[in-house]
Amino acid sequence: MKHFSNRQRGQGMTEYVIIVALIGIAAIATYQFLGDTVRNQTAAIAQEVAGVDGTNTKNTAQTAANNAAAEANTKRNLNTYTGNVGR
Repeated sequence: MKHFSNRQRGQGMTEYVIIVALIGIAAIATYQFLGDTVRNQTAAIAQEVAGVDGTNTKNTAQTAANNAAAEANTKRNLNTYTGNVGR
């Protein structure tokens, strides 16, 4: 009976590791997709807190958000994922 209990704990840990890995992959993909927007918004807030006008940085964040929205609306298939280096 003890042996069966250890196997269940091992299975539970494996499932936990798989879930954590999937969450990590989703977080990385989301950050890559929205990274420029978040980075520029954070920079604009930091500039405003420091007493500097952050309007240009805010506008850069808006442009990045618009680019991300346009990218999200493009149709993708396996052929469109190649040749995107430096894009």
